[in-house]
Amino acid sequence: MSQLIYGHHPVVEAIKAGQPVEKVFFQQGLRGEVEREIRLLTREHGIPLQVVPREKLNRLVRGAHQGVVAYLSAVGYRSLEEVWTSVAASTVPPLLVLLDSITDVRNFGAICRSAECAGAQAVVVPQSGSAPANEEAMKASAGALARIPLCRVRSLYSAVEWLQERDVRVVATGLAPNAQFVFEVDLTGPTALLFGAEGAGLAPKLLRMADDVARIPQASDFDSYNVSVAAGICLYEALRQRLSRNHTP
Repeated sequence: MSQLIYGHHPVVEAIKAGQPVEKVFFQQGLRGEVEREIRLLTREHGIPLQVVPREKLNRLVRGAHQGVVAYLSAVGYRSLEEVWTSVAASTVPPLLVLLDSITDVRNFGAICRSAECAGAQAVVVPQSGSAPANEEAMKASAGALARIPLCRVRSLYSAVEWLQERDVRVVATGLAPNAQFVFEVDLTGPTALLFGAEGAGLAPKLLRMADDVARIPQASDFDSYNVSVAAGICLYEALRQRLSRNHTP
């Protein structure tokens, strides 16, 4: 389960020790060596830092927080480069899930559950604008978050480019004019499925960067599928295609 730690030294030592720090809250207006150290460490370790009023910190904890409060994640994050080492060594073509601005913890957890069931090797999220990997997300994932590697990157744009340089085909989901039905897109090779938030959808730049855009057919013109449902459908299609070609463990 995720937990709060607070105070300058406890937070600093947790970061230095490689603990899975989800986010750091820092008191607005606090200056000096404490601020410099916290900013430097969070930047070096890719940890989101949010400057907030003292009142918010007082609501989070009752102890002497010294202007610094941090959330420890329910699971540890890994680097994309670290995960790629094992993914590339596998006999199974890579299948990764990239999430853009998925902030609802239940959707996030449900997507991780589907990703684990479909054989995806990792879920990749951006440093900011992503749901926390907390106990609620763990519950929604039915424990899958404890099994599937979770990677946090500074920039999803850079992650897409990095994967494309390694011959991974990035398939975005959306309703763009050039979108093909998901069952028409070849998902048997090295693939990264890219999903965006409900409502806003994927960032336009990510849509342009994608190698393919896939859409899911609907029988009516009612709105669209929930993002976790859409992810489940696309992941199932990837698994179905791979089973037909015997590309599964």
